[in-house]
Amino acid sequence: MSTRAPLIAGNWKMHKTIAEAESFIQALLPRVSAADGVDVAICPPFTALAAMVDSARGSRVQVYAQNMHQLQDGAFTGEVSAAMLAELDVDGVILGHSERRELYGESDRALALKVTAALAAGLHPILCVGESESERERGDTERKLRHQIQEGLGKVPAEQLAEVAIAYEPIWAIGTGAVASPEQAQDAAAFIRALLAGRSAEQAERARVIYGGSVNAGNAAELLALPDVDGALVGGASLDPVQFAAIVAAAQ
Repeated sequence: MSTRAPLIAGNWKMHKTIAEAESFIQALLPRVSAADGVDVAICPPFTALAAMVDSARGSRVQVYAQNMHQLQDGAFTGEVSAAMLAELDVDGVILGHSERRELYGESDRALALKVTAALAAGLHPILCVGESESERERGDTERKLRHQIQEGLGKVPAEQLAEVAIAYEPIWAIGTGAVASPEQAQDAAAFIRALLAGRSAEQAERARVIYGGSVNAGNAAELLALPDVDGALVGGASLDPVQFAAIVAAAQ
C-alpha cells in the first residue's frame, strides 16, 4: 500500500477577489480541519496570495501560486519570480498548466528552468502534463507525456524528483465536463511513474502523480482510489468550499 499522502489542490484560475477569497477560506477551514493524512492546497490569483497565506496560517491548508517566471528578476512586465512568492510564504506553484501552454506559449524549455527555480526557492512545484484530444486519438499520449516529463524535469537532479508533483491533465478533459476513465487515468499515471523510475526507482515510488480534468465531488472517490493516482488538481469544483471539502474527504 502506498505511503504517499494525497494532494488535493484547488486551481481557482482567474476567479475570486480578496473579499471572495476570504469568504471561501473561512467556509473551507472548518470543513477540512480533520482531514488527516491529506495535503490540501488552494491556488488563488496573485492578488489574493498574501491574504490567503495570512488566513490559512496555522491550518492544514497550503497556498500555491498559479504561475511564476523562471528568472530572479528582469524586464518582464506582469511576471513574478520564485523569490517574490517565497517572500509571501507561499508553499508552492503550479507550472505548465495547459492553459498557460496554449494561451501564452509557455514552452517545455522555460518550464525546465521554472521547476528548478521553484525548488531552489523552497517552493513545491506541481508540473502539469497532458495530451490533446487529437493526440490521444492518434495514439500519441505516451509520446507527449514522455516529451513533457523528460523536458520539464530534465534539469532536476534524480534525488529531487519526488519533490515535484506531476499533474496528469488530459487537455480534452479540462473544463469540458469530460473526465478520463479510471483506466485512462491509471494508465497515464502509471506511465508517468515508470518514466520517473527510469531515473530513480526510489524517487518514483515517493513521487506524487495527481489527476486533473473536471474532477468533482461525484467522481473524485473513484479516481483517487486508483493505485497510481495520488490526489487531484481541481478546477471549477474548487471554487465551492463545500464541494472542494467533499473532494478532500474522498481522499482520506
